[in-house]
This record gives sequence, structure tokens and C-alpha cells, in this order.
Amino acid sequence: MRLLVISHTEHFRRDGLTVGWGPTVRELDRLARLFDELVHVAPLHEGPAPASALPYEAKNIRHVPVRPAGGTSVGAKLGVLGAWPQYLRVILPELRRCDVVHVRCPSNIGLLTILLLALRRTPQRRWIKYAGNWRPSTAEAPSYAIQRWLLARGAARAAVTVNGRWPGHAPHVHPFLNPCLTDEELREGALVGEEKRLGVPVRLLFVGRMEESKGCGRALDVVEKLRRNGIDVRLDLVGDGDDRAAVASRVDSAGLSSSVRLLGWVPRPSLNALYREAHILLFPSSSSEGWPKVLSEGMAYGVVPVASTVSSIPQYLQQFGAGRAIDPMDVDGFAAAISGYVQEPRRWKDESARAMKAAAEFSYESYLSAVRGLFDLEAA
Repeated sequence: MRLLVISHTEHFRRDGLTVGWGPTVRELDRLARLFDELVHVAPLHEGPAPASALPYEAKNIRHVPVRPAGGTSVGAKLGVLGAWPQYLRVILPELRRCDVVHVRCPSNIGLLTILLLALRRTPQRRWIKYAGNWRPSTAEAPSYAIQRWLLARGAARAAVTVNGRWPGHAPHVHPFLNPCLTDEELREGALVGEEKRLGVPVRLLFVGRMEESKGCGRALDVVEKLRRNGIDVRLDLVGDGDDRAAVASRVDSAGLSSSVRLLGWVPRPSLNALYREAHILLFPSSSSEGWPKVLSEGMAYGVVPVASTVSSIPQYLQQFGAGRAIDPMDVDGFAAAISGYVQEPRRWKDESARAMKAAAEFSYESYLSAVRGLFDLEAA
């Protein structure tokens, strides 16, 4: 059985190998176990590959490159239309050969594929993953709104998976959890988390792009607020981005160098060492998130999330009984939540244990089981 995946996942060439965005590559490596062949149509970029890109490990994955298109400028947006003829030449033959098609949205190539599927009868097995915010409360790109509108109304005649449970959704729209954890990581996290206690200094961890919408500046505000309240904290900032220099400058000018470490980009396996040490995952993002995988990764190691009220985050934290969801602009609220855990370490420990238990739902094995259920596939 052949699976066709169509996505905007960035790919590059490194040392003669094709490499792609690490979290997606890890996911597709596992998904390939359910099929004889997995064909991935996705953009191939020029230039050096970022350190976060990984090669595929599964031998039955074939990457079919298309040229990148899209961006924030008017010219870049018009360039998307110029890329569609090439996308059609690549996608149509692959659609005719596949047994199952899986489209990852929101994306420009995803929008084109939704329209194609609306006009085609084959393949009959179709799965569209909408990874963004299914019910956004702020302005977003018009193409995102168009894709959600089409998907909600069943235009592609596909099973649609989304982050969270939303009232009034159609029967073809399914809540689905994003996988990110191996069984080995779950076992290691459980061993570490069982021994973890909330002590001094309180270890905070931020993982994300260094840009304002992700909340790196607000994370520093939280640290300053906690220090003024007499709470000894240490914050590790993991990530790169346009605001990294400004964040480093502020750490120095505000006298936070004893409390804040800027670690830059950290390879996924090396993140586990930081999850082992952390007590609280600080996530004050105002971006239109779906469910950030860093929350699940940290939870596996007993790290309690204090995160923003974006998309499905409040739903899942309430369901799991672990962590707090706070308006991303409410710095006082983030600081108060952390202070509350310091005053009640037993409550933090209880929520840490519940976080580890919930993390198992984000395993690759749970994911494969859910995919089998979508398509009534037999277990390998």
C-alpha cells in the first residue's frame, strides 16, 4: 500500500542526503511503518540546511521535491500562483498511483491539494491534518481561513484531524494528538520525573523561536517579576531567531545574567537533558498554535506547563489536570501561577505526575494506533 504525503515541510540537501524539518521527519519515519511506500511531496530549498533538519531513517520513504513558494511580501504571495502549475504536474501523477493521501495544512500546497481532491474521486482514503489553530480568535492569513472553511464543510471528502475538541464540528472532523515521544523517552522521563522535586532555584524552561510573538521577551518579564517577589529562579532560553540579539542585550542590561541562560538552538536529543532539570515549561506564546510539541516533551519528564490560552492548550491542560493556561500578555498571571507552585510544592508534584501520565498519549505508538483507526488498517 502506498501513502502520498503532501506538505510544506522544508527540505534541504546536506552531504548528499535529503534532510527535512526534524519533528516532521521523526513523525513520518514512524508513519512509514504502516505502508509499503511513503512518498512525500514537499519543497526543496537551496542553501545550507538548518541544524534542526534530519535525514529520514525509514528506507521506504521517497521525497519528491517541488520548488518553494510563499512568503510575507506581495511578490512572494503572487509567486505561489506561479508555482501551482509545477505543483500540479508533480501531484497529479502521484495521486493516481497512491492508495491513501495525507495532506498537512495550513499551507499553500495544501490549499491546492484540497481543491484537487474536491474534483477527484480517487484515492478514496484521504486524511488532512490541520496543524494550526482550528478556532482562532485573532486575525490570520486569508488562506488559512479558506482552508478551514473548505475542510469544515467536507469539500475534500477527507477525514480531517485537528488539535482539540470544538463544539459543532462535523463528523468527519476528529480530535487528534500530535506525536513526539518514543517509548524510550517515555520510560526515561518517568524515571526522572518520579524523583523530581520542586526546589530552589525554580528551574524554568522556554523552548521556541526567539521572536516577540513566541513570548521570549515576556519570559524575561516573568523572571524579573519573580525576582522582585523574592523567588530564586533560573530560566533556560532555547531557540534562535531574529530577536536573539535583542534578548541577549536585555539580559545584560537588566542584570539577569545570573538568572537567565541563552542556549541557542539545541538538538532534539539534547533537549532531554534540559527537560530532566526543569520544573516548569514557560510558554507565553501569542502565536496561532495548535498544540506545541514542546509541552508534551516536557510533560514526559514531569515538567509542568505554564502556557498561554491559545487554541487547544487550555482544553488539554484542563483535561490532563496539569499546568495552567494564562492569557499570553498577562505577565502577572504567569508569575502568580509559578509563585503558587512554589508555595504549594505538593500540588506541583501532583500535577507533575499527571503530566507524565498524560504524555503517554503523545507517543508514536498511540499515534500509529489512531492512524490505523482512521483507515481501518491492520496492525503491523
